[in-house]
Amino acid sequence: MQYDLELDRVKKEIKRIKARKVLVQLPDGLKPKATDIVRELEKTGAKVFIWGGSCFGACDTPYVKGFDLLVQFGHSKWKE
Repeated sequence: MQYDLELDRVKKEIKRIKARKVLVQLPDGLKPKATDIVRELEKTGAKVFIWGGSCFGACDTPYVKGFDLLVQFGHSKWKE
């Protein structure tokens, strides 16, 4: 199954807020795509890091200082 990670939307947000350091949190099923995600998002000029810890849903947000933006990816559509 292919997922639309909306990387263009993420890149726009990185540029909009002028983020220099971005932390990306992925569920285990998407971690094999981590290198591709970093490569694409770093085209904005930001330094992108992958959270290596657990990810059990939107409530499992890492508390890490020093990042301008936290991006969480999941398998289900976020309801706005």
